[in-house]
This record gives sequence, structure tokens and C-alpha cells, in this order.
Amino acid sequence: MEEYLIVIFRTLFLYGLIISIYRIMGKREIGELSILDLVISIMIAELAVVAIEKSEESLFRSVLPMLILMIVQIILAFWSLKSKKLRDVIDGSPTIIINKGKIDENAMKKQRYNFDDLLLQLREKNIARISDVEYAILESSGSLSVFEKTPGENEPTEITVPLIMDGNIQHENLTVISKNEVWLREELRKRGYTRIEKISFCSFENQQFYIDIKDEK
Repeated sequence: MEEYLIVIFRTLFLYGLIISIYRIMGKREIGELSILDLVISIMIAELAVVAIEKSEESLFRSVLPMLILMIVQIILAFWSLKSKKLRDVIDGSPTIIINKGKIDENAMKKQRYNFDDLLLQLREKNIARISDVEYAILESSGSLSVFEKTPGENEPTEITVPLIMDGNIQHENLTVISKNEVWLREELRKRGYTRIEKISFCSFENQQFYIDIKDEK
């Protein structure tokens, strides 16, 4: 009887602990978990199962690895807020699969993403024909964001293209819109922005810039 009570206590305690850990680590939908989040989630779940099964072991010894994983995740999440490069390493970066109605086969190969995957995810969004798609972006979570062509409009749909993030120029995105750093700096200078490192976020959409300055109130 005592053994069952111990198992019940450890189960309820670990249940509450895991809920607390995930609340501390921050909210994120299951479909939006990064590789880091997924790995930590699996490891915490496995550690919880072992802690319940091995009731003879110290509870603190079983909980300690979970707390270490929580601290690691929080530290990396904090650092990734400061570094776009670290975010790309941890979470990966979005990939444009369909650009202005044209499929980018090279991008698909780099992501090991095939046409079956593309058609499946389009069907899940109730899109029957690839020809109806203006842009399709494979997100770092593995989900596909789709922008359909707008019928009856002369101007094609355009997506937000980040050109500066955290004070760093996104050269690959400049290539996407067939522009270069010289063009970007000149356009910003015309608008009164001369210090790239002071810009938190700059995007280009429908021939318009959106610019946000760091810590601007």
C-alpha cells in the first residue's frame, strides 16, 4: 500500500512540476515547437516516466535533470532574442518554396522537401491547385504558410520581406527581391536612417518600407 501511495504522490508532484516548467519556459503551440523545444520536451517526458517508475530513487535526483533542461532552454531562448544567427541555428529559418507562383526546386532540395509533402500540405489548407498559390513558405516549425493569388487584381500579392533584423542586414532576403546592400542603405538614408545597427526591424512590402528603431518609445 505504501508503495502505491509513493507512486501516486510522485505522479501528482511531477505532473505539477512539468506544468510549472512549461509555463516558465513560455507558451508555444505544439505545431510551432522548434527542434530544441521538441528535444527538451521529449527528454523531460522520459525523465518523468523514469522518476515515477523508479520510486526507490531520490525524488530530488530525478527532478534535477528536468530543472537543468529548463535552465538550458531559458538561457538559449534569451540568447536567441539577441542573436538572429543563434535563432537560425536553434530554430532554423523559413524557406520560400513557391515564389510569385514559381516553385523553387533548389529550396525544396535543401530542405529535403518533396512534391508529395507540398501537395499534402496544400490539400490540408483546402488548396487544390498549385497554380492558385502566389507564395508558399516552409516555416521553421515544418508548417506551410500559403498566400493565394488574388483574382481580379493587376498587382500580385506580396509578402513581407525582412531586410534588417536586430541591426543586421538580411542579404539573402535582398537577393529574393533582386536588390543589394547599396540600394538598401541608400533608401534608408533618404528616409533619415543612417545607422543600420539602430534598426530593430525593417521590412519591404508592396514597395513600402516598415522600419522600427530599437527601444524607440
